[in-house]
Amino acid sequence: LVCYKVRYPNRVFLIRGNHESRQITQVYGFYDECVRKYGNPNVWKLFTDLFDYLPISALVENSIYCPHAGLSPSLDTIDHVRQLDRVQEVPHEGPICDLLWSDPHDLEGWGISPRGAGFTFGADITAQFNERNGLSLIARAHQLMMEGYQWNHDQKLVTVFSAPNYCYRCGNQAAILEVEEDLRQM
Repeated sequence: LVCYKVRYPNRVFLIRGNHESRQITQVYGFYDECVRKYGNPNVWKLFTDLFDYLPISALVENSIYCPHAGLSPSLDTIDHVRQLDRVQEVPHEGPICDLLWSDPHDLEGWGISPRGAGFTFGADITAQFNERNGLSLIARAHQLMMEGYQWNHDQKLVTVFSAPNYCYRCGNQAAILEVEEDLRQM
């Protein structure tokens, strides 16, 4: 993906997820893969340094907000997200952690996340955030969806999971979200 970003800088946009951190890359094998292929951790270090500079989220035509995971009780506007100092390792708590770890939930309000990081948030939180920021949709990833995607919160939020058969054992489908020029979801 980084090569695509370099080749097509105005057509490919990358955002940071919870796996783009030093700790998670060591748990899920990226560190080991780099040491095995290159004989030392230098390539891993270069990538993890690069991850610190990736945007925390994206905004499509001022209408579709794209965080990796979800929302934060500390941030009620996209302008507040823009003010974050993102150039750092993913912290264990706080708004950057929340944007990379939080998940939608069927219950209203904010809840404690079973993941141990971030929060859960209900349809009321999604509706408030979208209304306050003039958004039509929150498009996120972060959660395995067996069909590759799932609509939540009265179709004000969609989870799109693009890794098929996650970890070579989950048997899930992958999905992409296609958006027309008039911002209709296909």
